[in-house]
Amino acid sequence: MSSNLSATAVPRFQVFLGLGANLGDPMAQVRRAAAELVLRQIVLSPLRKSSLYRTPPWGPVADQPWFINGVACGVTALEPLDLLRALQTLERDMGRQRNGQRYGPRAIDVDILLYDRCIVREPNLIVPHPYIASRAFVLVPLLELEPQLADPVSNRPYAEFLPALAAEACRMEKLRELW
Repeated sequence: MSSNLSATAVPRFQVFLGLGANLGDPMAQVRRAAAELVLRQIVLSPLRKSSLYRTPPWGPVADQPWFINGVACGVTALEPLDLLRALQTLERDMGRQRNGQRYGPRAIDVDILLYDRCIVREPNLIVPHPYIASRAFVLVPLLELEPQLADPVSNRPYAEFLPALAAEACRMEKLRELW
């Protein structure tokens, strides 16, 4: 008797990715990054996408252009560190330069926010992303896609963190453009 499942079936993991840019044409960069995720089979289609948001810079580098940010969700066959490497290659191919300045301007930024309900602690990768609950530009679009999401570490619903980010969220502009 034959089965449709094979020993070589590719595992698939649901991932949530934060995308942002503030150099060049940020809207075009975010759109291109989303398309490249599927073209390069980093994320298998279909890709679900939040709204896009225009947001002020976050962190100590205030003198820079505002960002275009959004969250994409899909499935991947890549293990967490392989996914990270693929995303870093995509960023580099799109003009991202890592010059050592954290929170500075960038042509594109793609962060792994969640990888299934897994908890990953590696020198170069922490999942869930350690700042999900403290950044409105991540949390608002994430909850737009999945309002019931909970933090895999604490099991607290991410929506519980929104009130503390109200001032930051008020500065975000939801865009009508699709990506």
